[in-house]
Amino acid sequence: MQKTIFSTTTSYQGVMAKDVLQFSFTLIFKHKYFYMQPLTKILLASILSLLLFSCNTPVETPKPDSTNIEADKAQIAAMLDSFNTAAARSDYDSYFSFYTNDATFIGTDATENWDKTAFMVWAKPYFDKKSTWNFTALERNIFFGDHADIAWFDELLNTQMKICRGSGVVVKREGKWMVQQYVLSTTIPNSLIDTVVSIKATEEDAIINKLKDK
Repeated sequence: MQKTIFSTTTSYQGVMAKDVLQFSFTLIFKHKYFYMQPLTKILLASILSLLLFSCNTPVETPKPDSTNIEADKAQIAAMLDSFNTAAARSDYDSYFSFYTNDATFIGTDATENWDKTAFMVWAKPYFDKKSTWNFTALERNIFFGDHADIAWFDELLNTQMKICRGSGVVVKREGKWMVQQYVLSTTIPNSLIDTVVSIKATEEDAIINKLKDK
């Protein structure tokens, strides 16, 4: 009777390709119930070696160069301007099309830290009533690191709340720059810090105590 090499009830879901290839090597050369002609073994081993090498070879991420950076910065700036214009026009579908599906929005209130879906739910009534925000960039900085498809930015905005700061992360998806994280902050003149702190102390002390008790 032919002996079973391994149980058919064993689950191999989630096993990495490298582990499968290493298992194949063991099966071919070491398992006493697995027979194969020597030449066939050599050919198969060569193929498995190439596959194993490809599994261990890291995927190269394109690095930015000076020419592409300037072009990408212009694209990112144009995208952010269109992003702000869509909000000002209360164009719900257009505005949220600028966000990646895994995007997050962090607002001016300490409790406002939303994924895209939650932000869409919160924002929908404002878009429906045409009472959205109108932001215009006063200045903007865009930065790249070691990857050509990831950048981050900060900008000062002219808004109905006077000067605010927007910042965040943008990523290039299928040739298109999109917002993956957006952080909106109000700015407070240093001369008014003590006044503002005294105004918000009661409300934010309650939030601080709630977070401490978690």
